[in-house]
Amino acid sequence: MNYNISRETPNMWNMGNGSDASIRVLHAVPDAPSVDVYANEQLIARDLSYSEYSDYISVPGGNYEIDVYAAGTRSNPVLRNMLMVNPNSIHTIAAIGTLESISLLAIPDNTVMMEPGKSMVRFSHLSPNAPAVDITLPDGTVLFRNVSYKELTPYIGVNPMNYTLQVRLAGTPTVVLTVPNVNLKQNMFQTVYAIGLAGGEPGLNALLVTDQVNQ
Repeated sequence: MNYNISRETPNMWNMGNGSDASIRVLHAVPDAPSVDVYANEQLIARDLSYSEYSDYISVPGGNYEIDVYAAGTRSNPVLRNMLMVNPNSIHTIAAIGTLESISLLAIPDNTVMMEPGKSMVRFSHLSPNAPAVDITLPDGTVLFRNVSYKELTPYIGVNPMNYTLQVRLAGTPTVVLTVPNVNLKQNMFQTVYAIGLAGGEPGLNALLVTDQVNQ
């Protein structure tokens, strides 16, 4: 399991407005090179490699042109897309798919109230060739059921502790990935992302990411 892999990014906006949004970038394209990401021509993530994610930055709400380039270049973007960022929102902007079919997915973070004393956790399926899966405990207890590619589950409150999670083909006992030592922390929002390729390289993996608690 990968933990706390991030690239520090400069905040290119001078903020101070309580209605600003927070965004970060996640690189989940397994066959893509390291990338630089720009929003309206301003750098928001530098030299981000597969499975890495940037820090949150504050930006004004509004419409943004998001350009993704091979790291260190500014010609022939591998992806250009428009993104509407609402004031007071918190999002992870994930580059997903394969290099041939790369796209952006805006994932809303911290969308529910904290259950005091609990860990708030959810699951996001970002493996472009993996089928629908269930996320279970080793005893078969299902935490998240029948999650397909690009789908995001709601947060659920669980007891904070170390867990072993299993990824199973949806509706079956077939385990395709076991993820030990998943440290779910008290009074925090966290997302488990399934990334990588089923039966390919880099292989199917899980990335545990802490989400911003508040603005």
